[in-house]
Amino acid sequence: MVVDVIRAGVCGTDVELFTGSMPYLHDGSTSYPVRIGHEWCGRVREVGEGVDPRWTGALVTGDTMIGCGTCDRCRDGRHHVCEDRLELGIRDGLPGALAERLLLPEVALRRLPDEMDPDAGALIEPAGSALRAVRAARLSPGAAVCIWGSGTLGLLALQFALAEGAVVDMVGVRPEQLKLAASLGARNTYLPDEVPGDGYAAVIDLSTAREAPARAVEIVEPGGTVVLVGIAEEPSLLDTRRVVLRDVTVVGILAASAGLEDAIEMFASGRIVTEPLVAEVVGLEEVADVLGGARPASPTGAPKTLVDPRR
Repeated sequence: MVVDVIRAGVCGTDVELFTGSMPYLHDGSTSYPVRIGHEWCGRVREVGEGVDPRWTGALVTGDTMIGCGTCDRCRDGRHHVCEDRLELGIRDGLPGALAERLLLPEVALRRLPDEMDPDAGALIEPAGSALRAVRAARLSPGAAVCIWGSGTLGLLALQFALAEGAVVDMVGVRPEQLKLAASLGARNTYLPDEVPGDGYAAVIDLSTAREAPARAVEIVEPGGTVVLVGIAEEPSLLDTRRVVLRDVTVVGILAASAGLEDAIEMFASGRIVTEPLVAEVVGLEEVADVLGGARPASPTGAPKTLVDPRR
């Protein structure tokens, strides 16, 4: 189907592809030129042969991961780890959403409520990852969780964890983002060297800090859960002896796929706020400045830049 892109988000993966630090560029999964962009929403402009015409005009977003559809992983719902998967705007084979129009198969589309703000619609993809991370933490009401990373993923995870009834502390490196986290309901906010020694039922690492996984294993309660989502530019070192001796469960989360539908529902219910997360909306001609770090950080702590391709 052909989709007119209304909003596209710029994220850390896009920056890595722009700067050349993305691991896929070095293992052969991705090569230049590549059209980036995997956080987006838009309206269906045209449908292909055999596709339900009622898709036409629908407000949609999409799954970044598109599996082959025939392997065992795809058949049991794990298409996001299909060996032959395409990744929108990331791996070779499927140009991304930083464009006026986007071509995607029907299987990848997810319908949004027609009245949803396009800015919110473009945040569904990162929200799906944040929601999966929170659910992997297996939080019970009243449990204390530490979210490491105060960017878009962290601020979304904060809200999902609060919706689960958890008590949330946030770790970040930008004071303005920590202030925003506090306004959204974080109990405490810390710089990395201020984090208390222990006491968390779960720690969710949504940062790119190399030291965060090892720190997480130390500050989580014995028998607790560490959820890893963020990926550092260099390998993170984790002493598995500490994992065993503290009886810690470590979970890795890749992709939003299994969280998209529930993220859409949570957004539609009004339980998640997105307006404070959006710093600016720019045109395509300004994207290079954003990717290159030439634009100033938002004084409010809003971490997300969105793109309107029609500007």
